[in-house]
Formats: sequence, structure tokens, C-alpha cells
Amino acid sequence: MNQFEGRRYFSSESVTEGHPDKLCDQISDAVLDEVMRRDPEGRVACESFISRGMVIVGGEITTRIFVDVDRLARQVIREAGYTHPKYGFDHSSCAVLNAIGRQSPDISQGVDTGGAGDQGMMFGYACRETPELMPLPIVLAHKLVRRLSTVRRENILPYLGPDGKSQVTIEYLDGRPLRADAVVISTQHTEDILDRSGKAITAKARKEIIDAVIRPVLGPRLLDEKTRFFINPTGKFVLGGPASDTGMTGRKIIVDTYGGYAPHGGGAFSGKDPSKVDRSAAYLARYIAKNIVAAGLAERATVQVAYAIGVAEPVSLYVNTHGTALVEETRIEEAVRRHFPLTPRAMISSLKLRRPLYRQTASYGHFGRSENSFTWEKTDRAEALRRELLGSSKPSRALVAA
Repeated sequence: MNQFEGRRYFSSESVTEGHPDKLCDQISDAVLDEVMRRDPEGRVACESFISRGMVIVGGEITTRIFVDVDRLARQVIREAGYTHPKYGFDHSSCAVLNAIGRQSPDISQGVDTGGAGDQGMMFGYACRETPELMPLPIVLAHKLVRRLSTVRRENILPYLGPDGKSQVTIEYLDGRPLRADAVVISTQHTEDILDRSGKAITAKARKEIIDAVIRPVLGPRLLDEKTRFFINPTGKFVLGGPASDTGMTGRKIIVDTYGGYAPHGGGAFSGKDPSKVDRSAAYLARYIAKNIVAAGLAERATVQVAYAIGVAEPVSLYVNTHGTALVEETRIEEAVRRHFPLTPRAMISSLKLRRPLYRQTASYGHFGRSENSFTWEKTDRAEALRRELLGSSKPSRALVAA
């Protein structure tokens, strides 16, 4: 069944690394990286809260090392761009409160034997809309906020601040993306680009943002004369970041995954070591889904795995190819069980998850990335799946054309 049969519209959003929620994700993952760097077997469940002039870092950490939470939090805030009081928040003057405890021994006894760190269901998804095998709207939304950060850091648009958001609406026809129907950019800025009313940015600044941020990302293939641009729709965005909005770890789970295009199990990622299947099994599910699509077995694939706390083997595995598979889905599920590591210890080892790789995941999405450390983005099992289920080392011609 085609989820976009006929002419349909779908939107996804993303945020910059200076968004308050993303600051918290990065702080939590910076703490996790410090533990993984020096104590790879450490247990981390770290959450952060940020507000006007203050950061609170809490959670449960069991490790043999000392973690300088104050230093890590200030480093993240500084590198995100909050280096001057003009942004309403400054890395050097904010308060950092440490409220970290140890993991419950009741949980530890199940994890120590190789079981899952919690119960829950995790989803992975892949499709052929983009080279990344990701949905187009979330790919574009991430690229827009990356570009927004670039033009700020490189002083191309020197009036921009660290906080910002994007949203992209793609028009589909029978499941194929046609064009960008609407693009939203909300970006923090200094007062010098306000018009005479003091309530909105100038037309010149609006055009500069469209020309320097949106057009280089979407280009003429997706933009046309009917594309609608919304630049700071409220008028102005001078007060941003933690000075105007609180932030918390784990509040951008749809930004982190597939932009609402596919299901999400509900568990957040940042601040959790890989014994927490909320994170590691979500990476595994993406790995499975991407290899299914890369193998040419289907145009789209949703994978669900579910676990019980303290139990190593998943309680269920589910593959849905949305009517696009070339073989029965039950056969794909059987092959997945043979070719992929499904227990926590096996997936952690196979995907090399006990390394300091996590802070880079905390901005611009956990999936569809090309960095070498994103091991769950590899398609190294596609050929084995293809040979077993299709009897060929080459993907279907129909799927290549798609």
C-alpha cells in the first residue's frame, strides 16, 4: 500500500545545535563520550535541563572515572555559539549543577548477564527517496539547519544567532517526491536587521536567508515559482536559546529519527550507553532496514524489534515492506535473524558502540549520515541478503530505476 497515493504533502523539521533541546542532547552525549573514552564498560543514563542562566545535569552513571561535568557542559555551550551575553546565554557565566547518581543494582543484575537494559520496542526505516535511503523531507530539513549553522560560523550572514529551526513540506505524487511546497526557517538574529517597526526583519535580510541558506540546499529541481517561503514567521527572533525557552534531553526524538515519516518506539537516544536498547536496538533496526532496501529486496522497509528488560533475545522481530517486497516478508525476517546480531552484546560488538562517538549524533539526526563512526549506516550485509533471497549479486533493475 502506498502511504502517499495521489497528490499528498508531508512535512519534517530539524533544529540547529544551538536549540535548547539540542544543547541538552549534546551535553548528555558529551558526558557519555567521556565515559566511553576512558571506561568503555561504564553505564550511563544522563539527562540535562537548561534554562535562563542555568544547566542541570542529572541521571545515573556507574563508572570508575571522574567526569568533569562542569567543563563538558560549558564546552558544548561554547562550541554551539553561546559565547557572548548578546545571545542571552553565555557559556562562561551560566551555572552548572551536577545531580548525577549511580545505576540501580536491580537493573544492573540483568544487564551484567547480557540482557537488555530496559523493555520496549524500537523501529528502523529505510526507503529509496534519497541516496541516504532516508525520507526526503527530513534529509532536507537537516541540510537546511546545517547550512544555517555554516553561514553563521563562516560570517556569511553575521547577524545570525545559534538558535534556529527548519521545516520542509514536500509534495508527493503517487509516492514520488515532486517539489518543495513550503520551506520554513526560524533563526535567531541580532537587532540590526530589524525594520523600522522593530517587529520584523527587513526584506533584504529575508532575501539573504533565502539565497544563502535555502537555495543552495534545495536548488532548482525542488524549488519553483509556487514554493512558499516562511522566514521568521512571527517577525523577529532576537531573544532565543535558553534565555527564551527551556531545553531538555530527549525532546527531539522525531528530529533524531525519520521526521515523522516512520514509527518511533518512544525512547530517546542521547545520554544512554549502548546497553540501553532504546538506543542500540534503534540503530540496529535502521541497519537492518537499510540493508534490506540496499539489497533490492524492497523499495521501503520498516523494522521493529522489541525486548524485555534483562533478557538478551528480542521478544519479537517484525519487517514491513509496505507492499514493495520481491519476496515474502516472513522469508526476510528469517534471513534477518541469520545475518544480523540481535542480542545487546552482539549488536554492541558488531556496530562498535562502546566508543566515544555519540556527541556527533546529537545534532542533525542519527540516521542518513556518512561519517565512518555511524556504523549502523553501512550496507555491508546487503549482498548476503540479496544472494540468499534473490539468488543474485545485483539488485533488481526495477529497484535501481526507482
